[in-house]
Amino acid sequence: MPSSYYKPACRQRKALLVPAFCAIAALAACSSTSKLTTGSISRPVTGAALASMSSAELNGVVRRYGAAYDKNPKDKTVGLSYAAALQMTGRNDQSLAVMQQMAIAFPKDREVLAAYGKALAASGNFDKALDAIHRAQTPDYPDWRLLSAEGAILDQIGKPDEARVLYRKALDIQPNEPSVLSNLGMSYLLSRDLKQAEATLRQAAQQPGADSRIRQNLALCVGLQGRFDEAEKIASAELPADQATANVAYLRQMLAQQNTWSMLKDGDKPKS
Repeated sequence: MPSSYYKPACRQRKALLVPAFCAIAALAACSSTSKLTTGSISRPVTGAALASMSSAELNGVVRRYGAAYDKNPKDKTVGLSYAAALQMTGRNDQSLAVMQQMAIAFPKDREVLAAYGKALAASGNFDKALDAIHRAQTPDYPDWRLLSAEGAILDQIGKPDEARVLYRKALDIQPNEPSVLSNLGMSYLLSRDLKQAEATLRQAAQQPGADSRIRQNLALCVGLQGRFDEAEKIASAELPADQATANVAYLRQMLAQQNTWSMLKDGDKPKS
């Protein structure tokens, strides 16, 4: 995740510690953060809700939305939620295929184009992702989510200064938005400005609406500075025991590697 978009560090979903840009992860989300249950297909699923699920729960969401999508591939709510769940399980190519069909069905829909940009970025198609986001954006009435998402992609392609300009524009529109602050903090982290990264991530984590993904990014930043006990405490807070254990194990493994920074930029698992 070069200061931009991080692929899931653990594709098996055993670790939630995912250096991931929250704005992109939340593009297809709605305001509800409750977990999905049978019968809730008509509601969109949020990135925050997906991030809190176990592998079994995620697979169940993929199956339910997949079945609904198969019956009606032009249902916007189902398509967006199905694509988001696929991405969370590491099935980026399949998620992109779903969003390509959604973009054909809704060629002028800002929400769909934004989610399409997210899927393109997750698959490494950054130029096309930027194009989709630019088509979704309206310069006379800019959407802060799209500004932050564009910043995340610019970070990914090695343009952190340009990215941070967009994050600040997003914050001018939506002050103290935790997902944007988190993206900004991770941008600093990837530039190895750990002091500024920590300050920004702490600010993000203190905002109402901050979710576990932001706290995991903060834990990573603290751990990279050698304060491992503090990092463990942050990584383990507000998570089920199995996810907390997996997060701490992943954090220990990552910080023990000599190629930590390369792993962060590539979004890969630690290599033993």
